[in-house]
Amino acid sequence: MEQNENLFGLNLDAQSKGFLTETAKWAKFLSIVGFVLCGLMVIVGIYFATASGEMERELYPYYSSSAEMSGMRIGMLIGMILGALLYFFPCLFLYRFSVQMKTALAAENQENLTAAFQNLKSMFKFVGILTIIVLAFYLLGVLVSIGSGS
Repeated sequence: MEQNENLFGLNLDAQSKGFLTETAKWAKFLSIVGFVLCGLMVIVGIYFATASGEMERELYPYYSSSAEMSGMRIGMLIGMILGALLYFFPCLFLYRFSVQMKTALAAENQENLTAAFQNLKSMFKFVGILTIIVLAFYLLGVLVSIGSGS
């Protein structure tokens, strides 16, 4: 007979533990890929901020507004770093979830299980708030374009 654990009045059986274990593995994989992508975003931002100056000199040798192009390069660098920073936190919460969940299931530790679900909640909350902000900017852009078109 299978041993069941009581979780909020629900039974956590072997199949549920298996699902959570597999979920933790995928969460760890996705979070590590996310960390790598964050690093690549920063590297690409630095590369384009520095290399585009050289490309600009080669393509437009007589272009006089170098300060304008410098501002664009710095803006691109800041944008890439901010994008990487915004992507870093959901990856961090997801990684913490995976580590805590694996520990909780291996040691049958309630504190680790609670911490795992807290990190999962934080990840979804962060992504949800970020989604609301992006949708608000989209709506603002639509309203501005409608207003300027009238």
